[in-house]
Amino acid sequence: MKLTGWGNVPVLDCNVSAPRSEAELKAVIARGHAIARGNGRSYGDSAASRSNTIDMRNFDRMISFDETTGVLVAEAGVLLADVISACLPRGWFPLVTPGTKLITLGGAIAADVHGKNHHIDGSFRACVDWIVLMGPGGEVTRCSASENPELFDWTLGGMGLTGVILRCAIRLRRVESGWIRQQMIPARDLDAAIEIFEDNLGATYSVAWIDCTATGDRLGRSLVMVGEHARATQVAPQHRHRPLHVPARPRRTFPFPLPGFALNPLTVRAFNALYYWNGKRQTGISTVDWDSYFYPLDSIAKWNRLYGRRGFLQFQCVLPLERGAPGLHALMEAIAGSGQASFLSVLKRFGPQDSPISFPMEGYTLALDFPNTRKTRDLMPRLDAITLAHGGRFYLAKDARMPAPTLARADPRAAAFAAWRRESGLAPAFSSSQSERLKL
Repeated sequence: MKLTGWGNVPVLDCNVSAPRSEAELKAVIARGHAIARGNGRSYGDSAASRSNTIDMRNFDRMISFDETTGVLVAEAGVLLADVISACLPRGWFPLVTPGTKLITLGGAIAADVHGKNHHIDGSFRACVDWIVLMGPGGEVTRCSASENPELFDWTLGGMGLTGVILRCAIRLRRVESGWIRQQMIPARDLDAAIEIFEDNLGATYSVAWIDCTATGDRLGRSLVMVGEHARATQVAPQHRHRPLHVPARPRRTFPFPLPGFALNPLTVRAFNALYYWNGKRQTGISTVDWDSYFYPLDSIAKWNRLYGRRGFLQFQCVLPLERGAPGLHALMEAIAGSGQASFLSVLKRFGPQDSPISFPMEGYTLALDFPNTRKTRDLMPRLDAITLAHGGRFYLAKDARMPAPTLARADPRAAAFAAWRRESGLAPAFSSSQSERLKL
């Protein structure tokens, strides 16, 4: 069957299996060149193998939950959305969450996803107590920071290339309500946005939307949003009797792919200007529901159709703290000068992270979506070069087109990961279209 990531680039013909038991899974892995696939929310080809893609969505049971400690044991195919539905009414919320709840726990572990609170809590690995993997011969291994720690470390951020995750234990965060106290802070330019981030390092959550069309003294103008989980007493009076309950948001579906001409520099520039000025009118502190704060795009099913049938490419890099400001300036100037404005542009502050293959490092991460056009494909290598010149690296969960030499230059850990996979006998057993392209 034809598979794509969320960006709809590339489109691959893949052999797909959907095992329902560990015995069936063992037989599928034995064919070699296997990669596990969850809900298909990585953007490129990291969860697709032409010869042996394994759909893990049948492994979707929650096994146990300790309401005292907030530890959930669940299979890898469980969606983060289902974790929230089951645990938030009991006063628990994910410790770390990316910008969509429609990912599986196995995918969150494999990509070692991050959220708006990395500067405080780190990446997803911070909440993982242990995982259970099936290896090349069908052997099942439990690993954690203290039990088979090398396998554990390479799996967190290893993009599914160390084995198939079967189940895991994760720790959730105790909360008093399902609401977030959000402060919207406009930033007149990129330097002002960075200053706001640095002034709010004590806030649990922080994220900025950036207007990539702004130039000159408005370059990088932004809306920075900081947030905290609201206490029960801070919830609006009409919700205080059930502070953990949030009315469901209406969910709409993008009905069809837009024609290619609909998303162009003029329409993106108009949207960005409107979004910025509307955000400026909403400055101050407000209380918003958890779904709107963490997952605004999840309210529109198939929002990737916005980019038309050709799909889109996402560029996400992280720049080290000491070189973040000049690197971000160079990136924003290149984007603004190209005329290829990004419709969705997000800036976050990362804290320190010590892990052998995960994406984050202390500094700033910039994520940008571009329609899949020739001009975009011409721009991407320029953005790669700027990132490399400033000591940055790239997020494999968002990658659909990076060449292997670029990854090797950006991240020397990739060569160590590839060598470890060969020495451990994992390379012939587990591979994806992405790992083959990047020589992992």
